[in-house]
Amino acid sequence: MDPLEDVLTLLETRSRLSSGLAAGGRWAVRFDAPETVKFNAVRRGSCLLEVDGTDEPIELAEGDCYLLTQERPFTLRSDPQADPVHAGTVFARAEGGIARAGRGDDVYLIGGAFSFGTRAQELLLDRLPPVVHVPAGTRHAETVQWALTAIDQELTHQPMGSALVAEHLAFVMLVHVLRLHLAREPHAVSGWLAGLRDPVVATALTSLHSDPARPWTVAELAGAAAVSRSTLASRFKATVGQGPLEYLTRWRIELAARQLRQGGATLASIAHSVGYGSESALSVAFKRVLGMSPGDYRRHPTLP
Repeated sequence: MDPLEDVLTLLETRSRLSSGLAAGGRWAVRFDAPETVKFNAVRRGSCLLEVDGTDEPIELAEGDCYLLTQERPFTLRSDPQADPVHAGTVFARAEGGIARAGRGDDVYLIGGAFSFGTRAQELLLDRLPPVVHVPAGTRHAETVQWALTAIDQELTHQPMGSALVAEHLAFVMLVHVLRLHLAREPHAVSGWLAGLRDPVVATALTSLHSDPARPWTVAELAGAAAVSRSTLASRFKATVGQGPLEYLTRWRIELAARQLRQGGATLASIAHSVGYGSESALSVAFKRVLGMSPGDYRRHPTLP
């Protein structure tokens, strides 16, 4: 399994599109802190993005998009002096899937949100900066632009199944935005995401994700990456923040936690599926990683 694909699948990533925003003249729209990962893309014109807690506004040009990965209020505006209107008021008046602000429509944005499962904060969102900005001119950004154009066409022409197709395209866009961010700002991420930028560490991560129940050794992982055990151990620790076998333990617990959330499977079968020979061995590791027993987690999966 590809580690990025693996984590996004584990987190049960879902996309949802919202009404577009057309604006012109002097305008500003103030948004409450989103409970999910928010995204917008500028399809026409330009504007400013201000996110609470960040130092400077971000200039958004035509073709730019961004992800807001933390629950922070933000404002989209034409200029710093424009008085903001609350987004709830603006979008409550939306017609035909388009909300309007100011006078005219020289600026047009499409947007939506991504929702994730229980463990998203620790596994993915805490590894990213508060705002991931992808300028249109970024090298290798063509696929993101293709996805955004396709989403725009689906929303504009609304053929059969357009909402479903657009939501799947938004997921494609998310994957490519994360890829581009890793390529463009490798030091702005941490943990396993940062490990994907190191070819040696990425090979070890891919091996672990491809067969997490296997009794891996550092020597076997080093062999897969064609380096010495000491080289793999030091690079993995420096990049991911923990050793490869510690990472494997935590990933096994994440897989076990998903099965517990889904219900149905016995603890013995879960233990075997993720590489533990007994319920007690899984229970000890589970409590060490998540701070509670598997039984308590099954009853209260949102606590950690």
